[in-house]
Amino acid sequence: MRLHLVDGTFELFRAHFSPGPSREAGGRDVKATVGVVRTLLALLDDPDEAVTHLAVAYDNPIESWRNETFPAYKDGSGIEQELLDQFDLVEEATAALGIVVWSMQQWEADDALGTAAVRWCDDVDQVRVMTVDKDLGQVVSGDRIVQVDRMRDREFDEQGVVARLGVPPASVPDYLALVGDTADGIPGLRGFGAKTAATLLTRWGHLEDIPADPDDWDVPVRGAARLAETLAAEREAAELYRHLATLSLDVPLAEELDDLAHAGVPRSATATFDRLEVDLADRVATWAD
Repeated sequence: MRLHLVDGTFELFRAHFSPGPSREAGGRDVKATVGVVRTLLALLDDPDEAVTHLAVAYDNPIESWRNETFPAYKDGSGIEQELLDQFDLVEEATAALGIVVWSMQQWEADDALGTAAVRWCDDVDQVRVMTVDKDLGQVVSGDRIVQVDRMRDREFDEQGVVARLGVPPASVPDYLALVGDTADGIPGLRGFGAKTAATLLTRWGHLEDIPADPDDWDVPVRGAARLAETLAAEREAAELYRHLATLSLDVPLAEELDDLAHAGVPRSATATFDRLEVDLADRVATWAD
């Protein structure tokens, strides 16, 4: 038994910016929504993924508690109206496929995915978190919770996270605090690149454990004195960035694991296909009735 947790917001943006013309239905652009539906149907039909339990999380709206804490955090400004207009539509289309939808407002989609992964990892053979976002690496555990990039056909278990970022899952928030995360609007600290951050965190694990005196740094770091000075001067900011990068793992998800079981696409989904003006019935691997 597997639990698949899909970052719907990522899939929506990916579909919107994918090559190809826009698609209209009922006088509105539905390209992104159709793309997500196709992706989910392909996932359900993939014998290698062997989906048994599934949920998709969306940011709706983009803003969350993090914007209240740090106004420069990512928000909905600059997003094309054609895409914003599909936020509700894609959730409705996903639910029509018989898939549990988590529409996040106070929290982010990533918080819901992380909460579910940690909550149910001992109840399934494997949790597969379907996203490329670096911050989800913090919940990867052995090969029980893995991160999957289907677009590039890559899978990251715990050792895979280390190979990708240079740090173990527990240090991912600290790593993002130092190097920043442009996708989320986290600036990071001046001078800290990926190699330097990984070297320091591999040795000490967390920000507060990095010695203040660079003479105590027993690992090779170029410009240690300057970086130590920056870390000392901006430690409060670094701790804030780490807080922003740390997933909330207590999102109050209403469902139990059994509610996420997927036995097939309801026949009523054809009404959604009609609404999107696209024939996807032949892409449904299993109908629920």
